[in-house]
Amino acid sequence: MASKAGAGGAPAGARLVLLTLAAGQFLMALDSSVMNVSIATVAEDVGTTVTGIQGAITAYTLVMAMFMIPGGKVGVLIGRRRAFMIGCFVYGCGSLTTALAPNLTVLLLGWALLEGLGAALILPSIVALVAGNFATERRAAAYGIVAAAGAVAIALGPLIGGVATTYFSWRWVFAGEVLVVLVILVFARRIADAVDDAHPRIDLVGTLLSALGLGIFVYGVLRSDEWGWVQPKPDAPAWLGVSMVVWLMMAGLLLVYLFLRWETRLVRNGREPLVDPAMLRNRQLTGGLTMFFFQYLVQMGVFFVVPLYLSVALGLSALQTGARILPLSLTLLGAAVLIPRYLPDVSPRRVVRLGVLALFAGAIVLMAALDADAGAEIVTIPLLLIGLGMGALASQLGSVTVSAVPDRQSAEVGGIQNAVTNLGASIGTALAGSLMIAALTASFLSSVERNEAIPEQVKSQAVVELQSGVPFLSDAQLTTALDEAGTSPEVSEAALDANEAARLDGLRAALAILAGASLVALFFTSRIPRTQPRAPAT
Repeated sequence: MASKAGAGGAPAGARLVLLTLAAGQFLMALDSSVMNVSIATVAEDVGTTVTGIQGAITAYTLVMAMFMIPGGKVGVLIGRRRAFMIGCFVYGCGSLTTALAPNLTVLLLGWALLEGLGAALILPSIVALVAGNFATERRAAAYGIVAAAGAVAIALGPLIGGVATTYFSWRWVFAGEVLVVLVILVFARRIADAVDDAHPRIDLVGTLLSALGLGIFVYGVLRSDEWGWVQPKPDAPAWLGVSMVVWLMMAGLLLVYLFLRWETRLVRNGREPLVDPAMLRNRQLTGGLTMFFFQYLVQMGVFFVVPLYLSVALGLSALQTGARILPLSLTLLGAAVLIPRYLPDVSPRRVVRLGVLALFAGAIVLMAALDADAGAEIVTIPLLLIGLGMGALASQLGSVTVSAVPDRQSAEVGGIQNAVTNLGASIGTALAGSLMIAALTASFLSSVERNEAIPEQVKSQAVVELQSGVPFLSDAQLTTALDEAGTSPEVSEAALDANEAARLDGLRAALAILAGASLVALFFTSRIPRTQPRAPAT
């Protein structure tokens, strides 16, 4: 099997090919953040609750997690470009269905199922198509631009969603996605493809085990905020006194173990596996995958924490919040594009380590800057650092993982890589959210307990009613709730002071775990190669 691009360089329309693939990555990532600022509006428009819309977002994440690895194998069966184009068509149908959705059921069909299945075909194909269309020495730059496009989409998502919801309708976001899909399909014909002449069969048992294992594990992670990680929250499901989150995660891990055992058996019997387990013994590949996991864990945790600080703690609008996050995109794009261009022979390991340290420094600087009197400007320097770190990682990791295996396995690597990033993103958001609420609750109740202006009866009632967690509320939201409850001015003032301090404590706790995750990632950078790949794997 050989790419039409050849080993010596990219095809004639290399720039157009790269822009097409980057547009696909941008579109896939946009759905992860574009509607977060418009959940209440969407819920009202389709006649459901905020919980219903959050369920749709969760379902979209689950579908991607379940079918990402099988999606990579489909590219091997029918060709990477064909899988990419079919995925775009399915995704476009999902976007159109979502744009026209009259109720939650249709919204779930379009947003969660069709878009999720489309993404599971598109994302692994992008990884393989970059490998097939660019010579080895050019892949770091190509993967950097593609990865940067995805990260920029996440950063711009709140701004795009805010503009659409404020001045037009949230439905225009999904209608716009349909137009982008059509443009991608037109230019996708220029992408060089590689088709496996062996025509392998898909492993149905492996597909079922991997889909169930990853889906159950991610579902457990996504439910951690509502159910509790280990200690079950009041009225949350539990078994043997332990939160169902633990049991779901263990069940998922067991199924993944059975999946790997099944794949090993297929290889031993000379049959075609969904994923060759020998790939997971490749030190360079597992090193790159591990760094992808930590990158997305920290990245999505940051995109969870910073908008909360800006929109809730400071009361900024969706447009203002999106504008304040834009500096991150500048250093992210700069690092992802300029490092491969001007430092083509730089050590990937060194760049990755510096990128991880930049993520750590950004989280620490933001923790130090958080203060009751601080304004929105304090996020600028930390976001520049975090963007620099994300861009540095993006400039190297895609090339590191794909160059670790023969080109014919690039689609399978794409499936595994995107499953790992999906897992890291889910855990990052869940960890940041649960630790933030835990720290906020502890701080709020401690402040209430120490305040002599609050009657003992109110203190006792607060402990009972808030034991499952204090919601992350703005001052305006809390004031409204206190007024409706008929609280005295003294108690209201004390509650507002406690809430202000507790919010900052919660945000600092979330940033602390993200900074800690960055340091843990440093221990795995030794698996990243010291030198840039210079020849195609064989």
